[in-house]
Amino acid sequence: MNDVSQKLADSLEQLQLLQDKGTAAIQSKQLSRVHRERLLKHGFICEVIRGWYVPSMPEEKFGDSTSWYTSFWDFCATYLSERFGAQWCLSPEQSISLHIGDKTVPQQLLVRSPKGNNKPTSFLHNTSIFDVRLNLPDTDNIICLNGLNVYSLASALVHSSANQFMHTPIQMRTALSTVTDASDVLSVLLNGGHSVIAGRLVGAFRNIGRDLIADNILKGMQTADLKVREVDPFNEKINISFGRRDISPYVNRMRLMWSAMREPIIKHFPESANQSVDIEDYMAQVEDKYITDAYHSLSIEGYRVTRELIELVRSGNWQSEASIDSKKHLDAMAAKGYWDAFQEVKKAVKKVLEGGNSGEVLENTYSDWYLALFGASVAAGIVNQADLAGYRSGSVYIRQSMHTPPSREAVRDMMPTFFDLLSQEKNAAVRVVLGHFIFVYIHPYFDGNGRMGRFIMNLMMASGGYSWTIVPVERRDEYMQALETASVKQDIMPFAKFLASLL
Repeated sequence: MNDVSQKLADSLEQLQLLQDKGTAAIQSKQLSRVHRERLLKHGFICEVIRGWYVPSMPEEKFGDSTSWYTSFWDFCATYLSERFGAQWCLSPEQSISLHIGDKTVPQQLLVRSPKGNNKPTSFLHNTSIFDVRLNLPDTDNIICLNGLNVYSLASALVHSSANQFMHTPIQMRTALSTVTDASDVLSVLLNGGHSVIAGRLVGAFRNIGRDLIADNILKGMQTADLKVREVDPFNEKINISFGRRDISPYVNRMRLMWSAMREPIIKHFPESANQSVDIEDYMAQVEDKYITDAYHSLSIEGYRVTRELIELVRSGNWQSEASIDSKKHLDAMAAKGYWDAFQEVKKAVKKVLEGGNSGEVLENTYSDWYLALFGASVAAGIVNQADLAGYRSGSVYIRQSMHTPPSREAVRDMMPTFFDLLSQEKNAAVRVVLGHFIFVYIHPYFDGNGRMGRFIMNLMMASGGYSWTIVPVERRDEYMQALETASVKQDIMPFAKFLASLL
């Protein structure tokens, strides 16, 4: 080992010691100047603001936001505690998001503190915090979620503004749906004498079908001689009702997103032909598109594959391409896996064309697709066999995305409901768009989610008589941005328009 490598290794050991302690936000005082400058030079840390750093990866290109987005919440927890001690709390609205499991990175994080200076502090990639000088709620109404001081759910609902119900109805309805009885909310309302807010929450609970909670809040306020005028803070009614046992915020949020996104999709996606399809002819067309589909789908994921390699895989001579070059080996494994998965997807497409319910067909076959997608990589020792046993066993982050996929526990709640929603959906265009989007939003696997999402999209295309559709690599940026807008802003229209433009 040369002298430069030895010095870098010494600095990396210091960084590892910090990371082993769970340190996500690194202060200057935690590393010597020599180690800090060396790690910064080689791309192992990056500066967020003066004197504060987060770990990063040397292969990240300039402008890559992945390391920052994955570190954002842990960094903020440490940074705010260092600045304000225990005297800080996120806003009620941001508290709501975290209570329902929505860890989307905000453009600006609102923080309350008696020590606040009423101005923003800029971070990386146009993100910031804004600390407002305000007194905190009673300590009984503050809890700690993963190092972040937030309003309790009941207190956050009481202190959220009326505009919040109109501007973020999915988040607010999701939060309301997780409340099982009136007691905690009523306690906060009574302690503050909040009769106007009580009227708003009574109307909000009634809007989602929680009449018992609404009635109990009314009775409790009336018992305290507080007059309440019931007002529905939402702009519209919904056709979803939540029983008191439907308390998974992830599942309820997904159901609300599905309901809210249906109409924009139907409006901007062409109607299916609804004519009988010649199955043999349709399957022949699918087969003809294999090489082009594989090339574009794998290229979108960053694999460097040629049409010649794909043709070699189809003929069974793909091993010759995977020489000792490790990158070529990975690309060849990906191409072989895609071919194997494509054969499984074709079987599912045929079942749907023969009249099978597309959601049920998907649920019964998708695990076969996934096993096929990575079977060659397992055989080559590149992928662990245990990784194919089921859904991911830990957290995952999407490169360059402000969307943080749900926790591993949430995935296991969400996937059965995802299949139910697809099976019950009458509109083929909605199945196409949301079949793809919701799957990659959940991100149930460590790898392969994009390829699986496009396979699901095409199975749903078949269910509506649409032809097999290819997402071209040349439009990758537009494609990824449309998915980001749907994930972060719950605006499905750009993605619906994008897929419609491919037909």
